[in-house]
Amino acid sequence: MIQAAGTGKLVVITGPSGVGKGTLVRSLLNRHPDIYLSVSMTTRSPRPGEIDGQDYFFVTPEKFQELIAGEQLLEWAQFAGNYYGTPRQTVEDKVQQGTLVLLEIELEGARQIRASFPQAMRLFILPPSMSELERRLRDRQSESPEAITRRLNRAIIEIAAAHEFDVQIINDDFDRALTEVESVLFPNLPELSLPS
Repeated sequence: MIQAAGTGKLVVITGPSGVGKGTLVRSLLNRHPDIYLSVSMTTRSPRPGEIDGQDYFFVTPEKFQELIAGEQLLEWAQFAGNYYGTPRQTVEDKVQQGTLVLLEIELEGARQIRASFPQAMRLFILPPSMSELERRLRDRQSESPEAITRRLNRAIIEIAAAHEFDVQIINDDFDRALTEVESVLFPNLPELSLPS
């Protein structure tokens, strides 16, 4: 296992829906099992098969409000009547232990983290083009045309904010994008030659 050079750090990964953030994060975790993926907290009920502390930390709305008041969340937002947020203590503890902590998050949360945890490294994953992003969203076949249009409109706003991030990576070729993310997270890693 390769440890990130030096002390731990928080790395925030953001990008529009359909850009491949989740796939990149899963591949990173498979290749670097020492990375800790930050677990969000939510007030929504667990779905079948979800495990508290693994998928989410499930808390009551009252508890969530206490954490907001006590500044115990690095970021938080409300979606569809439920609250979601990133617990500060867990992230800080892991970083102090020398762990690389990964947080996959939406733009507004990433902006909050810039204020609450300014030493975090922030990466923005870009699509090669809007037409390619639209194709990827449609290929999922999981949403209505109206929902896809909303996601694309949201993507335009998010992409316009890419310059706010430390690093921008275009996910036009998955393997190359993954290698670029690794080179940012592990700058002292020797070049890995892939078998031909």
